Amino acid sequence: MVMSRFRFAAVALTLLLPACAFTEETLWPSLEAEDPAASAAETTSPEVARTGPGQMSPEGEGATAQPPLGTTDFTPPGVTPARSTGTFVGQKVIELQGELVKLQTSIADQNASLQDLRVKIVEDSQRYHDTVGAINARLQVGTTPGNPILVQQFNSAQADLDRIATDVAELNQLATGVSSASTLSAYLSESTRAAFGLSGAVDEDHQQLAVLEDEVNRTVVLIDRLLKEIAEDVRRQTNYVATERSNLNALSAAIKSGEIYGASLVNRAIASVAGPPTPQVASTGQVSISGRRPLVVIRFDKANVQYQEAMYNVVSRVLERRPDATFDLVAVAPASGGAAQVALNTTKSRRHAENVLRSLVEMGLPPGRVAVAGTTSATALTNEVHLYLR
Repeated sequence: MVMSRFRFAAVALTLLLPACAFTEETLWPSLEAEDPAASAAETTSPEVARTGPGQMSPEGEGATAQPPLGTTDFTPPGVTPARSTGTFVGQKVIELQGELVKLQTSIADQNASLQDLRVKIVEDSQRYHDTVGAINARLQVGTTPGNPILVQQFNSAQADLDRIATDVAELNQLATGVSSASTLSAYLSESTRAAFGLSGAVDEDHQQLAVLEDEVNRTVVLIDRLLKEIAEDVRRQTNYVATERSNLNALSAAIKSGEIYGASLVNRAIASVAGPPTPQVASTGQVSISGRRPLVVIRFDKANVQYQEAMYNVVSRVLERRPDATFDLVAVAPASGGAAQVALNTTKSRRHAENVLRSLVEMGLPPGRVAVAGTTSATALTNEVHLYLR
């Protein structure tokens, strides 16, 4: 028991900020059996996640590195020249051979385009991560809010990511072309097999047909592998671009405040296929917070309360353990004073809650994960915003 209290005291001191208080429930929201929040936030660490797009945290989280691209070189096997035998079947072999040559030429061109696109994607990604790394390095040592140099670098990173998205779109178009080649290869395979049933063939015709059939089958396998590898590249790179876009949103919020946060919270908020129940963005009337233990208490007793980084840390640690977690954001106004003063405090506290919600969304937390409500408290000395784990 003594060690537990000592542990809480040490952790609470690290989270203490001017005008922004974190209760012991920041780490242990509830120990009651019926509250599922306990296991998710019980071990929430106050450490600041010093990561961003283009970096990787020590735990392997943070911004995603570029996923691997395929490395196979899909060079067609070639076509063995056929000799005319003077028969109808022999002429058919030469026709089918010509079609196979055209098909393999098309595959060779598509393979060259694929290799060029892979090189371009890697180059664009390296340039993007270099720029984002420079931004994070500057934020790491501290800078002014809205630093114009970082804003310019951010715009450059965004342009690089747009180029990667264009590269992926071209990769997808290439997959469409390969699909057409796959259809043609299937036709050639059927035609070659059918040629064995034609009458009027000599032995050499069937020998050449056997060679042609083997080469067609190898081409079919090559096209299938090419199509599969392109599809995997498109899937991975599409997910990568989407993740980095959300990371850039979080990075934009960090540049505005001049302090580093980390990767987008949406990266940690991956729910099941069905997804969590979606709370309302705003609720009406008063809510009761009696008996509930907040993750975060932000006291707005002065202007420009700097709560963003510490709040990011708490929410990100919760999402590490409960990716489908949802939250309640409660605006708490002092109940002291006359009715007019209470009404004024209520309006101010709700405005603060809206600003906190905006910060969470900028950090990448989906707005559907947060319900906003309001209440008054006889113990509150100033306007507060509480964040609860639902």
